[in-house]
Amino acid sequence: MAKFRSGTGRTARALALAAVLICSTGPTSQAAVAPVPVVDTFDHTLLNVMKNAEKLGYQGRYDLLSPSIERTFNVRLMTQLIVGLAWTGWTEMQRDQVTEAFRRFITATYARRFDGWSGEDFVIDGDRPAANGTIVMTRLTRPKDPPVTINYLVRNNESGTPQVVDVYLTGTISELATRRSEFGAVLEREGYTGLLAALDKKATGLATD
Repeated sequence: MAKFRSGTGRTARALALAAVLICSTGPTSQAAVAPVPVVDTFDHTLLNVMKNAEKLGYQGRYDLLSPSIERTFNVRLMTQLIVGLAWTGWTEMQRDQVTEAFRRFITATYARRFDGWSGEDFVIDGDRPAANGTIVMTRLTRPKDPPVTINYLVRNNESGTPQVVDVYLTGTISELATRRSEFGAVLEREGYTGLLAALDKKATGLATD
């Protein structure tokens, strides 16, 4: 599993902004959300990738994960949350390009992170309501090591389809906050162009066997 940084003041601000934007985006009712099947299907894809990692190679893992990432994650909203206020000043084409670059980066990260299998399995421990969606609680069990908690924040997108909008490794470390902290300095210094280049560079750097 990849290592994630815990947060600082910037991370705390990112979490607060994420909460506001998630709450204000899409349908307000969570009654129609069926979050567990979304995560369960994604877990099965990850497990398949892990079990066949060596045969697939990096590119094969990437190709298998790509449509699953697109179905499971609300990548556009996640990108907006990471970008923050700068998003409002971009053209629709710029938003689309950065969203696509972030999708490639997410897919590359999973293709690199889940690159082998030694008896691991995914267990879903149920779900619980959250102020801004539903938390699906999962564990990655490992035969020789303690399990890793991976919780997913799921909410309806604008079409009413449940999708993941954040992932919490060890149950508490927000992927959105981590990525906002990681790319925030680049965005402040170099704007849209710099962020796009940074995402492409990160994804390319992960694409090696």
